[in-house]
Amino acid sequence: MISKVRNIGPGALVTAAFIGPGTVTACTIAGASFGYALIWALVFATLATIVLQEMAARLGVVTQKGLGETLADLLDSSIWKWPLIVLVGLALYLGNAAYEAGNLSGAALGISAIAGESDTVFKGSVLLIAVLAAGLLVSGSYKHIERVLLGLVAIMAASFVAVFLVVRPDMGALLTGAFVPQIPSGALLTVIALIGTTIVPYNLFLHASAAKAKWAGPDDLTAARADTSIAIGIGGIIAILIASTAAASLFAAGISVGSATEMAGQFEPLFGSGSKYLLGIGLFAAGLTSAITAPLATAFAMTEILRVEGGQKSFKFRAIALSVVLIGAGVALTGIRPIEIILTAQFANGLLLPIVAIFLLYVMNQKAVLGRFANGTLANVLGFGVVLIAAGLGVRLMLLTDLLYGPISVILAFF
Repeated sequence: MISKVRNIGPGALVTAAFIGPGTVTACTIAGASFGYALIWALVFATLATIVLQEMAARLGVVTQKGLGETLADLLDSSIWKWPLIVLVGLALYLGNAAYEAGNLSGAALGISAIAGESDTVFKGSVLLIAVLAAGLLVSGSYKHIERVLLGLVAIMAASFVAVFLVVRPDMGALLTGAFVPQIPSGALLTVIALIGTTIVPYNLFLHASAAKAKWAGPDDLTAARADTSIAIGIGGIIAILIASTAAASLFAAGISVGSATEMAGQFEPLFGSGSKYLLGIGLFAAGLTSAITAPLATAFAMTEILRVEGGQKSFKFRAIALSVVLIGAGVALTGIRPIEIILTAQFANGLLLPIVAIFLLYVMNQKAVLGRFANGTLANVLGFGVVLIAAGLGVRLMLLTDLLYGPISVILAFF
């Protein structure tokens, strides 16, 4: 994984990680259910992702250390060391286990879209994909298929661009939705899911580790920032296109989304009966790619925090990665509707984001570590602003028990 980053920018790797089945599903549901009203959440999430990922990249480039490694160093002599390590570990495991369940469900949903939607097909697909992901993680051969999978995801993304041009969304409504924040009745969970599918907590760890492998020091900081802004900006545009095409096709036709077949309806104006194959292949590729990335990121973060030697080839590294796949598969096989699992995984990420972001901001304000490259006033204002908005949305949702009942029941069912 890290060696592959030498050929592509870490920003592109982060974008590939968050443009998964969760993004496709959450954005489709947002557009199909609320039209253009929630486009602003994607604009905010994209800008917030650039702000936070720039910090992670800067940390890796300047210090030549990952976020987990830096946290371990800073907390080494603190009485809070182990409580905070446990907190970060739980946040990563809970978030990535839920995320992995969404990845496996999304990939299986892709197979179901082609082979036919049934409980047997779905559960068999989850097991097959989990075994495939686990085998690739253990063998390391995932590096050889990564480009193919990313290529398939790129084809689906290009298809959204083509459909966007064909269905001709209402640009006035789109611009209003992008710059006038509103939360329609029943949309709060979807807002948090949109944020959670874009600002993925584990990507902060992954980006710092990838940046230190790609670049040699502070002289490369300009290149790292450009890579982050451009790649993530493109990812944000793709997410907005998905929501917009759903608004123009599904919402306009009054079609609700509860299955892969209904999601494929976005492509019907251009691809007709072939829509399910395009969506199916794209979801499978996006799900499998992310099903590899999430366990790897967890393993990188935890081995850095715990100072495990041996890198990717160590038994502990592989055990951590495989445990995430195992837990994710268990969640995906609970019998809960796959789209509900995917949406709830993004919801969980949205709630866990403030915890990981606060640790990142703590690290980025350590002048003893970063020197003149530590956060300035503007970076801190933007960073804490992201944390406050994400935390505020989460608290608001918790107070609305009628909205929270569904997500809590799903999360409890995970365990």
